[in-house]
Amino acid sequence: MPTILKAESLSRALPDGRVLLDRVSLEIASGDRVAIQGPAGSGKTLLLRALALLDPTSTGTVFWLGSLVPDAQVPSYRSHVAYLSQTPALADGTVETNLRLPFSLGIYNTGSYDQPRVLALLERLGRDESFLAQPVSALSGGERQIVALVRLLQLEPAVLLLDEPTAALDPESTLSAQELIEGWADADSQRAYVWVSHDDRQAQTVSKRRIRMEGGRVQ
Repeated sequence: MPTILKAESLSRALPDGRVLLDRVSLEIASGDRVAIQGPAGSGKTLLLRALALLDPTSTGTVFWLGSLVPDAQVPSYRSHVAYLSQTPALADGTVETNLRLPFSLGIYNTGSYDQPRVLALLERLGRDESFLAQPVSALSGGERQIVALVRLLQLEPAVLLLDEPTAALDPESTLSAQELIEGWADADSQRAYVWVSHDDRQAQTVSKRRIRMEGGRVQ
């Protein structure tokens, strides 16, 4: 399968000389399902954020479909390569406010909020229509992860960069989320994801390829 996302020699160091990412190179092909594991502080989150062009690197390059991403095209790139944080940021208001929010942004203004589709996604995660009216301030950590996951999936990106997306979920919801993400990937053979997980069983279940990071390096 063709390479769609490629990182070459990504490095990041602090002013005191500590190296957080050390010449990391990685290729993601169409249909790839990659799990990344490693101890805390090994650079897993930093790598995903670098791939999403959210954090600067000291050296290295990210290519999308074989080309560099110009600064002006970064918002468009992030609509295709979407990062999901372990502790997602949500806006004030209700769950539905947050699910509608992306369509107020210029990059998504050709689309529109589809409540029936959103409800179908939420139902897969054990939530009904009443969940839409819940204030974000009352949500648990797991519920915030559910909102963030549905918010991304409704936008149909090409690549998901998943940073412990089920870490705050109970076992039943974790399984539902895994199945939902895998179903998203199954729906289009070109879709790919990179999934950071501390759970060996989960990493084995969701991946076709597993990578280990230690000390900012891919082992």
